[in-house]
Amino acid sequence: MKRLHWPSRLPIDPYILLLLGTVGVAALLPARGTGADLASGASTAAIAFLFFLYGARLSTREALDGLKHWRLHVTVLACTFVLFPVLGLAARGLVPVFLTDPLYQGLLFLTLVPSTIQSSIAFTSIARGNVPAAICAGSFSSLVGIVVTPLLAATLLGSSGGGFSAGSMVRIVLQLLVPFVAGQLLRRWIGGFVARHRKVLGLVDRGSILLVVYTAFSEGMVQGIWQQVSPARLGGLLAVEAVLLAVMLLLTWYGAKALRFGREDRIAIQFAGSKKSLAAGLPMASVLFGAQASLAVLPLMLFHQMQLMVCAVIAKRRSHDPVDAAPEEVTVPDRAGRSRTGAGTGTRSG
Repeated sequence: MKRLHWPSRLPIDPYILLLLGTVGVAALLPARGTGADLASGASTAAIAFLFFLYGARLSTREALDGLKHWRLHVTVLACTFVLFPVLGLAARGLVPVFLTDPLYQGLLFLTLVPSTIQSSIAFTSIARGNVPAAICAGSFSSLVGIVVTPLLAATLLGSSGGGFSAGSMVRIVLQLLVPFVAGQLLRRWIGGFVARHRKVLGLVDRGSILLVVYTAFSEGMVQGIWQQVSPARLGGLLAVEAVLLAVMLLLTWYGAKALRFGREDRIAIQFAGSKKSLAAGLPMASVLFGAQASLAVLPLMLFHQMQLMVCAVIAKRRSHDPVDAAPEEVTVPDRAGRSRTGAGTGTRSG
């Protein structure tokens, strides 16, 4: 789990460096033959265990209490699963001038995955926003994404999504949803253990993602996919993603204002509604795209790093907002989960 003070000290997430290093290892030493089969099997098991841990961590009571702030969560879900996909579809007009078709498919997939949890909470806390809302919004987005992301991919990507088919839907259910539900069902007995060993299990989280990245990029190297990408195309992809992120940051901030949310809620909406989860997107891409997964996840990896760097700057600046000089009405859930309204003070809720 990321420390809350990292954005002021390091502009690049160290985990991104590990991801890039993993890509480099896959390029130099891709898994082949029996090694590829072993890596694929280990990756599948790691993905299932990853979502089992997600289920074991999510408190059902907290999720139900968070539903009482439903306007905020509906807004975040609409940004994540409606506005983002609409912008992704609009980007189709950039093919083939800025993007190749495979890169566009990866960009469109990026717009379909759920929001982040850890970084949304961290940035909201730094910016003195509604932290409990960010926790619930990120959790709800991840939970909804297990079902909605594959359905959106089936509708919008269709046969172009690599190996996407009805069988892919079944694999998504077996690899992601079933372990998640199992984690929820067993949370009564293992929830305490998971909470006590959060740091160690966090390493398992990240190690699982690194294994997925290695497997996907190894398969891409063996298939010769990287010969399709040129530096000019990568530059075009970065430019498109920069515009996408800027548009979503503006829409979430000023759209939340138009919907009459207070400052603390607007911060939570901006950070939860403008970001995409690498941890959730990579496992889904490995199932949906098969051998094409390396190109499919490239836009997501680049966007993930971009959003962290930009949101780190925004969060730091928001932390210095003179909120006391212009108090505004904010909706803050109390300990019982009921909403109460009061003047914004610049302090975190909860």
